[in-house]
Amino acid sequence: MKRKRFSIKQIVAVLKQAELGMPVADVIRQVGISEQTFYRWKKQYAGMQSDQVRELKQLQEENARLKRLVAELSLDKAILQDVASKMYGPLRAEEKRGGFRARHVS
Repeated sequence: MKRKRFSIKQIVAVLKQAELGMPVADVIRQVGISEQTFYRWKKQYAGMQSDQVRELKQLQEENARLKRLVAELSLDKAILQDVASKMYGPLRAEEKRGGFRARHVS
């Protein structure tokens, strides 16, 4: 059976039907969702208007995007640090021995 995706307006309308006194069993049967889905929606969106729910969704999407960006940048930084330590590690060791300055000072 194909799952149906509900818009934010539809979810809010379903929750309002239950708030106005329609029995939950009738609401979920009419809409074709499980009781678990209804209560999950109620937990997430209780008392919100459709514009507030839309804003919440946008903020969640932006948060996820920013988390992915931070993860990518952290990986880039780790790679660059690894490459830099491999490239400049031998130069620093020679500099500590004094050989690096002696060649470039004359």
